[in-house]
Amino acid sequence: MQAAISFGISLAAVAYGIAKLPVGAWERGFLALGLVFVVTSSFTLAKCVRDRQEVEEVTNRVDKARIDKLLIEQDVFSNGGV
Repeated sequence: MQAAISFGISLAAVAYGIAKLPVGAWERGFLALGLVFVVTSSFTLAKCVRDRQEVEEVTNRVDKARIDKLLIEQDVFSNGGV
């Protein structure tokens, strides 16, 4: 919740700053478009990082399951042919 509130406040502050700049409409529009691009790029980057972490987590689970299976199949109480 804190991250969402912080994001909303910062986005509103930057939008307010762009609106109050003493520049022409073209410059203001360029800055607003840049702000939209940065926000959407940030969401895309966060999604890509999350997706990569999920893939690594699944891979780690599969590896752990394989190791567990090997350990279960291993007969630690056998004499080893002795």
